[in-house]
Amino acid sequence: ALGWRTELLVNGRWVAARSDDQLSVVSPRDNSVVGCVGAASAEDVDDAVRAARAAFDDGRWADRTPSERGRTLIRFASLIERDAEELALRISLEVGKPVRDALQVELAAVVRCLRWYGEIADKITDETLPTGPDSLGLVTRGPAGGVGAVVPWNFPLTMTAWKLGPALVAGNSVVLKPAEQTPFSALELGALALEAGLPEGVLNVLPGRGPVAGEALGRHPDVDVLTFTGSVAVGRAFQRYAAESNGKRVWPELGGKSGSVILPDADIEKAARTTAWGCFYNSGQMCSASSRLIVHRDVADEVVAFAVAEAERMTPADPLDWDAPLGPVVSEHALERVLAHARRAVEQGATVAYGSVDRYDIGTGTGAYVRPMVLTGVTPDMSIAQEEVFGPVLSVLVVNDVDEAVRVANDTRFGLAAALWTNDLSAAHRVSRRLRAGTVWVNCFEEGGMSLPFGGVKASGFGRDKGAHAMDKYSDMKSTWIELAQ
Repeated sequence: ALGWRTELLVNGRWVAARSDDQLSVVSPRDNSVVGCVGAASAEDVDDAVRAARAAFDDGRWADRTPSERGRTLIRFASLIERDAEELALRISLEVGKPVRDALQVELAAVVRCLRWYGEIADKITDETLPTGPDSLGLVTRGPAGGVGAVVPWNFPLTMTAWKLGPALVAGNSVVLKPAEQTPFSALELGALALEAGLPEGVLNVLPGRGPVAGEALGRHPDVDVLTFTGSVAVGRAFQRYAAESNGKRVWPELGGKSGSVILPDADIEKAARTTAWGCFYNSGQMCSASSRLIVHRDVADEVVAFAVAEAERMTPADPLDWDAPLGPVVSEHALERVLAHARRAVEQGATVAYGSVDRYDIGTGTGAYVRPMVLTGVTPDMSIAQEEVFGPVLSVLVVNDVDEAVRVANDTRFGLAAALWTNDLSAAHRVSRRLRAGTVWVNCFEEGGMSLPFGGVKASGFGRDKGAHAMDKYSDMKSTWIELAQ
């Protein structure tokens, strides 16, 4: 049986939350209570930030050589790999992610991420500027100091690794606030960090409520950098907290409404099925989900038929079933929100080509399940084409030419990701340049290794996770000019 940690990780020790408030984690698999954990208060946040600051100031981590920090991250990754099955089960119980996806996709990504940053730790070089014979110009990078990391529940440990990898390898100390739905997997991650040799106080883990612990972290005057993945509203709240406190840097990775543009010369079956998969995977709970299928009129009927076939294949099931293609959405509240979006689309004129605007019973009578939906007749002015659903609802928008496809793809406030499907090399280059998004996939979706930066434009935020560029978010650049004696 799994054990459930109920305390906070502060300064390398397991401590009870200062308040009596408890987070009760309800599994959407069957609406049962997984467990309860102490909810961090503003005082707990202050304790953790002070611990992180002390750890940074005395150099117990920041003053280690880059290669030493890298080796610790690689040990951390190996311990996660060792315990991956147990961590996957925790995630599956917390949020309903199919256990196979939790193990083979999420935990595999966490291990790859931390190893990648561990391996490049001593390969990020400083600069020597060209000067005259009487001077020396240096540009060096150092850790920013104390980092607050607030992460979402949809890929709880992957998003955490995307923050921890570059922040830790750069030499920072971190206070991590996991989502309210996923405290237990985050606390286990903290325990493995200690086992890997991360010094006390360098990683603190505080389960808590967003309006309490999250806001306290956002407003804390001793947090230098705040990194966040989540909704637009909360991301802007963090920017406001920063403005009203110490002007800390805030790096928001926010929502999306990604368009997948299918041109007539594309591999139609691959384009349609992959776009539908990219919308339905993880029950549609991805900020980059390909929720808008933008298709040329000449091939629209064929594309819809393949999208429907993919939806039929991805019928939700018990997430503890190894072969489950989908689990539930994260909660009853989320289920009602997804169904409300779909019902509003039908009221505005869309047609349900597959699926249902009612909940789906997998045969157990409990759990927050919904079948994937394919909606046709969607127009750009409908709310379903503009608002992030965060559920398995695919909107099909039919266009007449490439220019209209680009206009429709760019016609949202978001700009996280986009896809383009064509076998015309010139079109691949020209159209992908015109799509306003932080990532554009051509003839694929959700591809790209750790070297590829990920992030958005417009309301989807700014800054990049993944890759060497992510380290810039957690580093300070220093210019040093030295006059040389004659």
